[in-house]
Amino acid sequence: MLTIAVLLIILLAMFIWRLTDHRADYNAFQRLIAAQPTRPARFKPQLVADLPEPARRFFLYTIEPDTPLYRVTRVSMSGKFGMGSKAKPDYLNMTATQVFTVPEGFVWKMQARRGWMTLSGSDSNSWTRFWLMGLIPVARLGGDTDHTRSAFGRYVAEAVFWSPASVLPGPGISWELVDKDCARLTVMYQGLSQSVDVTVANNGQPTKVRFMRWSNANADKVHRLQPFGGYLSEFREFGGFHLPTHVEAGNHFETDQYFPFFVADITDIAFPNE
Repeated sequence: MLTIAVLLIILLAMFIWRLTDHRADYNAFQRLIAAQPTRPARFKPQLVADLPEPARRFFLYTIEPDTPLYRVTRVSMSGKFGMGSKAKPDYLNMTATQVFTVPEGFVWKMQARRGWMTLSGSDSNSWTRFWLMGLIPVARLGGDTDHTRSAFGRYVAEAVFWSPASVLPGPGISWELVDKDCARLTVMYQGLSQSVDVTVANNGQPTKVRFMRWSNANADKVHRLQPFGGYLSEFREFGGFHLPTHVEAGNHFETDQYFPFFVADITDIAFPNE
């Protein structure tokens, strides 16, 4: 009986711990949503007239004239999440919801499954927390400079995908020319700096993003700058924004080690409080 009682206490403690994570996710979502402007300015082509030509094309494609410039985006997705390597991707079927804006941060809340095995949890600019079968913690990361720097790279790049209004030029946000079809976005915030190269088609549709991300996703498990990136396709219109609904991305982008560990099909994009 004592053994059963101890087991029940452990299970209850794990359950409460998991509920605490859910509450933290919810609170983080609400903090980000609160950053949404209540009466946003509207997009005018003049706002980007002085940008390098590929950056100007990017904004003219992704944002229709007179669109309210909502900075906070909520994205719902399904797809595959790879836990392995190029030789053995070890994909899990995944669904997730993400809320984010630049420069404040992001929260990505996911569930993944393969057969009887389930993985769930969340990733943010403050933490990485994943659970096996909803009760066994398998990752508790964050709260250090390596995690913060790596997360910053992620959500700056994803803002190019799904929140172009948040990367319009302004304080801490600049664009420069790379070549005739590529512009470099640089975001600076609270001592962090991240540049992202955005490649666009003739009509301005972004097709690829590439950047150097601070990461330990390498054989040495040592944090260092290494190429990360992805391909964007299947664009649709959401509230005046033209955004990709299929994204494939991964570490070691455009090298022989690359494989898309993140393959997402977007089911909905919304702008909270619009």
